[in-house]
Amino acid sequence: MKRRPLLKSAFAASALMLSGLFPFTVQAAETIKVGILHSLSGTMAISETSLKDMALMTIEEINAKGGVNGKQLEAVVVDPASNWPLFAEKARQLLTQDKVDVVFGCWTSVSRKSVLPVFEELNGLLFYPVQYEGEELSPNVFYTGAAPNQQAIPAVEYLMSEDGGSAQRFFLLGTDYVYPRTTNKILRAYLKSKGVADKDIEEVYTPFGHSDYQTIVANIKKFSAGGKTAVISTVNGDSNVPFYKELASQGIAATDVPVVAFSVGEEELRGIDTKPLVGHLAAWNYFQSLENPANSEFVNKWQAYAKAKNLPGAAKAVTNDPMEATYVGIHMWAQAVEKAGSTSVDKVREALAGQSFEAPSGYTLTMDKTNHHLHKPVMIGEVQEDGQFSVVWQTEGPLRAQPWSPFIPGNDKKADYAVKGN
Repeated sequence: MKRRPLLKSAFAASALMLSGLFPFTVQAAETIKVGILHSLSGTMAISETSLKDMALMTIEEINAKGGVNGKQLEAVVVDPASNWPLFAEKARQLLTQDKVDVVFGCWTSVSRKSVLPVFEELNGLLFYPVQYEGEELSPNVFYTGAAPNQQAIPAVEYLMSEDGGSAQRFFLLGTDYVYPRTTNKILRAYLKSKGVADKDIEEVYTPFGHSDYQTIVANIKKFSAGGKTAVISTVNGDSNVPFYKELASQGIAATDVPVVAFSVGEEELRGIDTKPLVGHLAAWNYFQSLENPANSEFVNKWQAYAKAKNLPGAAKAVTNDPMEATYVGIHMWAQAVEKAGSTSVDKVREALAGQSFEAPSGYTLTMDKTNHHLHKPVMIGEVQEDGQFSVVWQTEGPLRAQPWSPFIPGNDKKADYAVKGN
């Protein structure tokens, strides 16, 4: 950062004020406003609060190194409270009233779809850090979470393999909204392409905040009597706590019926006795347990930040996949702003194409030049007694996202669809 000109300006202004020739106070340096749009209350707070805190840590880290283009980043935090229409209202507030240059936020697809028209109408810029169903491309959104071919499909392939237990029957359990239903539609089509019959696929949905899983878990036990069975869980938010407790209560062990989750990570497991869950699985693009220098630095930095800010549960602070995606997304955006020399959405969008970052996963992640998705590795982790995951399978390197599933009829020609404006 060039300090000498700033010091000269400050000394000059001080001299003028002392002489009485400059009666005005010196204005504070202009900041770049960054919006943070995550549920800090309601059913999704269990997952989203940590993303807000990770965003604040990342912004603080960037500011400590001089900011972006010589300007400090200023976070503007709002709470849409797990209320999907309120997400749209808060997004509009951030763009029109708070005048933010970028927004990092949302978790559920229904929240993202709620804000999408606002960002496209006002030409705002949203970074979305969570895995999703892949049936979307927008010039105003950068998707730093996984598309189905970077999480869901590899997870099912693993379960069907000998190492994964050679599953023949699949119980698809999800929260009742866009992401689980569309992802399961993709998975059902994929399973059928592999010869799995409809009678060997069960599909069940529960509302947000659902807490009574006794009957559902009993049905899983009954379904599993028909052959080697795996559960694909797209249950979101705080409903995961009673679901996993009920699995343990009814004695469903991972060796008998493994559960692979797409929305459960280290943060969700902090509030659960994980000993009965050892062996169950999660599919992500990052785990805290990864051993590499970049991840060690990332985890240590987060844990120190949590303690310094006295965050809830700071003594057991953990990182997870969407937190890493948030961290990577903010740094990539900052790099693009530096490259563009501007916070203009159109210029930053162009500068983001092909942008790369050395991620805590240990891989260099690249923003695709045409489809606004990160190239990401895929990992499957097994729950350990301490609430961490042991990686049992992973790809050799990052995969390019296919935002449109080729397994759904009519989508096969959309896999390489480019976002307009790039």
